[in-house]
Amino acid sequence: MQRVVDNVLAVAKESVKTFTYESLNNVVRFINGVSAMLLAILPGKSSVLEGIHGWELRPTFRGPRFPRWMEKGVSSFNQFIHELSVDSDASSTIECSSEGDESDIHPASPLSQSSRVSRDSMFSKRNRDWIYWTKCMLSWILFPIKFLVVIPLYLYMAFKGRGKWGNPHHVNLHSPRRLQSLRDHFFQQATDRRRGVVEDLHMAFEIFIESMFDMVRKASHSLLAPVETFKRLNVWFSSWGRHHEDVSSEAVVTLGCDPAPAERVKPIISPLNTDARTCEDVITELGYPYEAIRVVTADGYVLLLERIPRRDSTKVVYLQHGILDSSMGWVSNGVVGSPAFAAFDQGYDVFLGNFRGLVSREHIDKNLSSRQYWSYSINEHGTEDIPAMVEKIHEIKSLELKSTQLDSEENNTTSKPYKICAICHSLGGAAILMYIVTRQLEGKPHRLSRMILLSPAGFHDDSTFVFTAVEYLLLLLAPILSPVLPAFYIPTRFFRMLLNKLARDFHNLPAVGGLVQTLMSYSVGGDSSNWVGVLGLPHYNMNDMPGVSFQVALHLAQMKHAKKFKMFDYGSSAANLQIYGTPEPVDLGQNYGVIDIPVDLVAGKKDKVIKPSMVRKHYKLMKDGGVEVSYSEFEYAHLDFTFSHREELLSYVMSRLLLVGPSPKQSNKLKPLKLKRKDNNENFTLSADVL
Repeated sequence: MQRVVDNVLAVAKESVKTFTYESLNNVVRFINGVSAMLLAILPGKSSVLEGIHGWELRPTFRGPRFPRWMEKGVSSFNQFIHELSVDSDASSTIECSSEGDESDIHPASPLSQSSRVSRDSMFSKRNRDWIYWTKCMLSWILFPIKFLVVIPLYLYMAFKGRGKWGNPHHVNLHSPRRLQSLRDHFFQQATDRRRGVVEDLHMAFEIFIESMFDMVRKASHSLLAPVETFKRLNVWFSSWGRHHEDVSSEAVVTLGCDPAPAERVKPIISPLNTDARTCEDVITELGYPYEAIRVVTADGYVLLLERIPRRDSTKVVYLQHGILDSSMGWVSNGVVGSPAFAAFDQGYDVFLGNFRGLVSREHIDKNLSSRQYWSYSINEHGTEDIPAMVEKIHEIKSLELKSTQLDSEENNTTSKPYKICAICHSLGGAAILMYIVTRQLEGKPHRLSRMILLSPAGFHDDSTFVFTAVEYLLLLLAPILSPVLPAFYIPTRFFRMLLNKLARDFHNLPAVGGLVQTLMSYSVGGDSSNWVGVLGLPHYNMNDMPGVSFQVALHLAQMKHAKKFKMFDYGSSAANLQIYGTPEPVDLGQNYGVIDIPVDLVAGKKDKVIKPSMVRKHYKLMKDGGVEVSYSEFEYAHLDFTFSHREELLSYVMSRLLLVGPSPKQSNKLKPLKLKRKDNNENFTLSADVL
């Protein structure tokens, strides 16, 4: 009778599962179909959807060919990754992952002797490959004999009740299946590990159905066999009492012992299956060295300066991200396609800067309120964040290169043992320009040797209707919104988790992803960047994400309205006079003449966020000011400069890095003015003609 009930319940359970799955799939198909219909009638979708296939944060087993600028090769570990799909030895993966020496995990650049020796050793590894594959072929040939011998023995032992066929927890580390699983685990470390909302619903329904039918099955067994149920309850209660006594006595015995702590294994996947990888995870998983540096600004904000260290290098690259971004953008394209890895492979010491503005609100004052934390504009990015990070780089490189030329009273033309080239995107470009202009006007060294600015912000008067509407809305409602809306970000962990999972669904459902891509493109003026792919970046996770303060948005609106690249307007002549010493904010564009290093400006012809005409405005003012400046255009949208694999852009950037040399121009001797900072009463100097 119990067997009949079990069969009926099994059939019913599978029927309910099938009906539930099909119902959920039909709902998903309906949503995808409606999205496809809406997508079909939306205008301009063909150009908008161009960028949706251009970026993925995951490696391919058969990757693209190496670009021309890497003609000297890459590091040995990266070459191993590139060739793994063709003729890899899985045992070498285990050897690399089991070594304890950091130098083996993070190999040197292709320009070093150790890298060349490592590449020469690839021939001996290939000989081991042939031996490995020969063993695999022999094992498959002898598999029928093994099957005929092992299966009867297994059945005999199971029948005799001694069926412990080895330790179930024992794993043969040298078996081909184990080697393949470790190889899959290695690739899984750098792939998308999220589960979407639809997949979560499937799993939730399955768990619920299984638990319900399991309860029904146990209840039916209890009713059909009451004697057995009573015996089980009696055994359970008696065993529970003995177990309670054993635990108490064991606790008394081991109270004075000091056992060795068990090794904690870091879970590969988070319990909620959200992708919360950091820039450190991406860098180290791809075999590069990593270093995290804690930087504290003058106003107490704690910044994360990340580094791909090459300590003996005199060539330094400082990369700074744009708005709603982080250092993840410079490494998101993997080994072949990311500017950070490209620079490191060419012998540069790479530093990745991160602006203030994370949901975690890192500050030395732990009691700082949310409104106080988000009370900053682009001024603080250019006069607090970047100076703190650049000075930290200067301190680190001076100590590592054993320099005696520390910052005392030296000017920009003083020879240094290293050269810093800054590569900045969007808002990072505006902040670095503000930094170098204000440092020059203050008479302080800026430490930089060259700037490469990818679609820099600053001028925004030539923009679409959407940005114009946002501009007037912010300027009109600023007195009302500023006290109640300190920043734009997703405030709760649940909604951040939901965004992270929806990004996975946007990839799984092409019509829904295309519709979201089109709508997001409309909201930013028709820019065809891969907005759906950007939503899938791990720095938009449930634990943390970058945000935008209201004052930063208001500052951009002020610059667009004034048609000038200027510092933040505090709303009254008295407030500006107290901060700047003048009734109006400092016009940075009119002071481009103080820039004494070469500048390379890059614009995107498809960029609708910062149009090429706005980048040319930077170029014209710099050219009129006597700055050594170049201008280039590429067929890119706004996010293609960081989130797309563009070989021609990497070639251009690397070619400009090779031009880094001593500063050809002396700083102008300017009559100073005494001005005050916002956060304190400390004086600093600006030129008399700042306006």
